[in-house]
Amino acid sequence: MDFCLLAFLNLLLFSTCSSSPPNFVLLFADDLGFGDLSCFGHPSSLTPNLDRLAAAGLRFTDFYCTSPVCSPSRASLLTGRYQTRSGVYPGVLYPGSRGGLPLNETTIAEVLKPLGYATAAIGKWHLGFGANGMFLPTKQGFDQYLGIPYSHDMGPCWNLTCFPPDVKCFGVCDVGTVTVPLMHNEVIKQQPVNFLDLERAYSDFATNFITTSAKKKQPFFLYYPSHHTHYPQYAGPGAAGRSLRGPFGDALLELDNTIGNLLATLEETGVINNTLVFFTSDNGPELMRMSRGGNSGPLKCGKGTTYEGGMREPAIAYWPGTIRPGVTHEMASTLDILPTIAGLAGAKLPQVMLDGVDMTDILINQGKSKRETMMFYPTDPSEKYGLFALRLGKYKAHFYTRGATHSSTTPDHDCPAFAVLKAHDPPAMYDLEADPSENYPLSLEERPDLQAVLEQIKNVKEKFEASMVFGESQISKGTDPNLAPCCNPQCIPRPSCCHC
Repeated sequence: MDFCLLAFLNLLLFSTCSSSPPNFVLLFADDLGFGDLSCFGHPSSLTPNLDRLAAAGLRFTDFYCTSPVCSPSRASLLTGRYQTRSGVYPGVLYPGSRGGLPLNETTIAEVLKPLGYATAAIGKWHLGFGANGMFLPTKQGFDQYLGIPYSHDMGPCWNLTCFPPDVKCFGVCDVGTVTVPLMHNEVIKQQPVNFLDLERAYSDFATNFITTSAKKKQPFFLYYPSHHTHYPQYAGPGAAGRSLRGPFGDALLELDNTIGNLLATLEETGVINNTLVFFTSDNGPELMRMSRGGNSGPLKCGKGTTYEGGMREPAIAYWPGTIRPGVTHEMASTLDILPTIAGLAGAKLPQVMLDGVDMTDILINQGKSKRETMMFYPTDPSEKYGLFALRLGKYKAHFYTRGATHSSTTPDHDCPAFAVLKAHDPPAMYDLEADPSENYPLSLEERPDLQAVLEQIKNVKEKFEASMVFGESQISKGTDPNLAPCCNPQCIPRPSCCHC
C-alpha cells in the first residue's frame, strides 16, 4: 500500500475514533545550536536517540523559534503567538519577577484539557513564578509539574556539584538570590537542587506519567523543556565523562539518554505508534561560553541576535507509521506547534490572534508549508523599532542588526555586544538557500529584479506591524526578592536561609 495512503488512513482512524486520540511528547532543549546534534552534522556530539528520531522521522532544516532568549521563546511555543502579544518581553523572567505568562493566555495544555488529556510538564518552566506561585505550570493547564521554575543558573552555584564525584559547577551563576529549587506541582521538594540526581528524577517522573496514562487509556501531553544544554552544564553518573565533547557533550548526552528512556516507555506501553514526538530548542547557542556554549554550525552568530544562528533551530518530528523518514526544507516555527497539535487532536483553537499555522501537511505528506514568512524580534522588542528582520520565502531582509553579549568570543565582528544597533536602508538582504550563513548581502544594483521582492517584504512588514498589539510587558513589572521561591518562607536571613 502506498505510504501516503497508509498515513492518511492512520490519520483518519485516530481522528474519527474517540477512543484513540494521539498522544504528544514535546521536547524543548535549552541554548542548543543548529550545529550541536550529531544528526545535524556535529562530529563529536553523542546523541544516539536523537539520531534515531532523525533517521526514522522528519528532520527540519528551516525551523525557527521566535526569540533569541528563553522566556519569550517559551511563551510563543506554548501559545502559538509572538511574545509581543502576550507581554513576555523584554529579556527574561527572574526568580522574583512580579509578572509571568498571563493567565488569560491559552497554552497547548489548556487546548487539550477539554478533550480529556492528561498533561504534565517537567524541567525548566521560565514563564514566571509570581506571588504564591501564581504563574506555575499547574496554573496554566498542566496536571502535574516537576522542575525548576526558571533557568538553573538563576541562583548561586559556585559551591554546587555539577559532575560526579564532586566537580563544582563552572562559574558562579547569579548571586544575591535563593538557590534554585526543585518543585513538585506547587511545593518545593529540594533547595538547592541536586544536579547529579535531577535528570534521573525527570526521567522517572516522565516515564511514570506515560505508563499511568497508557494504563488508563487516557491520551496525554508531556512537555519536557530541558535545562540541557544551558550553562552551567551538569550531568549525573550515567553521562558524565562519557562523551567526546567535554561538559557540554556530557550534558547533551544526558538529555539524549532521557529521550531514550521516554521512547522505550512509549514502546513498552504500546502507544508509540499513536504518539507524535517533536524535538527542538528555545534559541541559539550561548557562544560567549566558548566550548561550553554550543555551536550554530554554518549559521551566523548565536543567542541574543536576530541572525540565523540566534533563531534557526534543529527540529525533528517522529511518529512511526504516520511520519515517513525524510528531510524537509519547508519553513516552520515553534508558533506552529499549538495549531498542529490542536488539529491532530480535534481540539478547538483559542479565540485570539494566532501567529502559528497547522503544519500537518508537512508532517504527514512532506508537503508545502502554510508559512510564508518569519518575523524576527530582538530581545527587547518595541513599537518604535518594530521587526529587526523578516524572512519571505528564501529571502531575508535585515532592517536592524545588533550583536549580543551572549554571542561574544566569536571571530565574527557582527556577533558580540560591541556590534551596536545598526539601521539598514535599504535593508540588508540575503538568499538563505544560497547563503544560509548570511555572509554575502545581495546588491539591488546588481540584481534589480530583487526590488520587487523587497517591496513585497516591506508590504508584509507594514501589514504585520499594523496588526500587532503589544501586550503589557510582564518583565517591566520588575522584581521583588520576597517573591523568589523559598522552602522556608519565614526564615531569616534571606536568601541564604532558604535551604531544605
